Amino acid sequence: MLTHLQIRDFAIVEAVELELEQGFTALTGETGAGKSILVDALLLAVGGRADSAAVRHGSERADISAAFDLAKNDAARAWLDAQSIGHESEAHLRRLVSSDGRSRAYINGQAVPVQSLRALGEHLVDIHGQLEFQSLSRRAYQRELLDGSGGHAKESATVRDAFRAWQALERQRAALEDQGRDRAHRLEMLSHYVTELDALDPKPGEAMDLADERRRVTSLGRLVEGTRQVEELLATEETGAASALARSQTLLRQLAGIDPALAPAAALVDEASIACREALASLGRYTQSLESDPARQEFVETRLAALEALARKHRVEVGELSALHERLSAELAELGSSAVDAAELERRSAVALEEYESAARVLSAQRRAAAAALDRKVTLLMQELGMRGGIFETRIEAAAPLAPSEHGADDIEFLVSANPGQPARPLARTASGGELSRISLALQVATLDAAHLPCLVFDEVDAGVGGAVAEMVGRQLRALAASGQVLCVTHLPQVASQADRQVRVAKRAEGGVTRTALEMLDDEARVEELARMLGGASVTERAREHAREMLESGRPRAARRGVSASARGAGSSRARSGRGA
Repeated sequence: MLTHLQIRDFAIVEAVELELEQGFTALTGETGAGKSILVDALLLAVGGRADSAAVRHGSERADISAAFDLAKNDAARAWLDAQSIGHESEAHLRRLVSSDGRSRAYINGQAVPVQSLRALGEHLVDIHGQLEFQSLSRRAYQRELLDGSGGHAKESATVRDAFRAWQALERQRAALEDQGRDRAHRLEMLSHYVTELDALDPKPGEAMDLADERRRVTSLGRLVEGTRQVEELLATEETGAASALARSQTLLRQLAGIDPALAPAAALVDEASIACREALASLGRYTQSLESDPARQEFVETRLAALEALARKHRVEVGELSALHERLSAELAELGSSAVDAAELERRSAVALEEYESAARVLSAQRRAAAAALDRKVTLLMQELGMRGGIFETRIEAAAPLAPSEHGADDIEFLVSANPGQPARPLARTASGGELSRISLALQVATLDAAHLPCLVFDEVDAGVGGAVAEMVGRQLRALAASGQVLCVTHLPQVASQADRQVRVAKRAEGGVTRTALEMLDDEARVEELARMLGGASVTERAREHAREMLESGRPRAARRGVSASARGAGSSRARSGRGA
């Protein structure tokens, strides 16, 4: 719901503000006062096109801000959450247009592309009568409106879920097909590689162990000579370390008996003597193992050469051959079974497509029934809204090309013929702005039970009508506003008198400068404004009395909704204008 609109230096507007609440608000004023400028400004705030002509003459930039209450707008809150824009159930949209035509956009103080304003605006406000920005001209919105009017939420969800299930299987099948293009070549190559690796059968850590063994075998002579020299140093009877440690043990034990302070040293020598003997034993065992084995040496050399050659072929380290063996074996097994997987996926995809098509047929049948009912309602409302002989039709055809969609298999388009004898044409190509606005109004009223955007704006809705038709337009707008918010630019007192509140737009000339001002009217001011609309420049007492009667005739309808029209007219909304606004 739109709660606040602020406009600065836009067209002929210097500075105006408008605060709004739920219900029906009429914007009235003399021709050329700037009523439609407010709609144009709101259009700009929600992502409409802009150029330098939008900037008031003599100003550097136009600045338009619009605030919306999102407490009951799940779609808008979800959009803001998806964009990581904080909101607290409020949206503040701001659009700046400089005199050189450049534009900047903000949502809740965060700079965004203008396309983001438009994307969010599609969840906030629907403007009818402006040919460049209408939800009703979009096929997707027409489909949503038809489904909403028919109560097809459950069936639409079934179609959507069935489509997504089929699409997921198709993606898996396509991936397998991509793999299968070179499957035969890859299978042959993998089979060869795995056969080689199977024959060699590299073990984890084997290459490192063999390299260590090769170093030991090739250095056998040095190892034998070295260990012999160490044994001589430790075990020579007269000069060896073992003999020296034994003599030291005997002497220290005697001395420790005289002075206990030498006991720790004696203990350390004992430990060293034990360690020396253990080292000699270990050296003896090692020396015995150093036996020349030409066959083993040849095996080690041959094995390492084979591992290194295969590693070079696959461009990996020798130590990575075991992991490569496992990986290629697994890929070979997977490719070998992919033909079975593809056949299973083909079967499952065919079943999923049948389920989708079945759900789509059910939805199509319900759409056709809903379309027939909608066509009757809108056609009847068109007669009441001054389009005698007008016809509304919903065209439902199989989508071309025939391809599944999450919205079903139907191509849906609204067609209208506003005048007798004219063929029905697509709603988006209806020439008259006034006719399009009234058709839009008829559609909105006919689908009151469907989901609507929380703020609906009608411009030129009363073009070319008067009398009883104008009163019917007002009544339909009032009915539409019962469940939301409606703003309507109108020249007709029959329409304005049905509103919950009325804003007068006036053009004032001060010091040779023309400015637009807004005034929220109380009951007496509404009488004067309605009398002006009835009688023109000369307002008579008879016109005032007629205006009072028109206002009074609307009060019982407001009372049935538990709302006082007089209270709403003066207290629920405010309008301000001025240079310092």
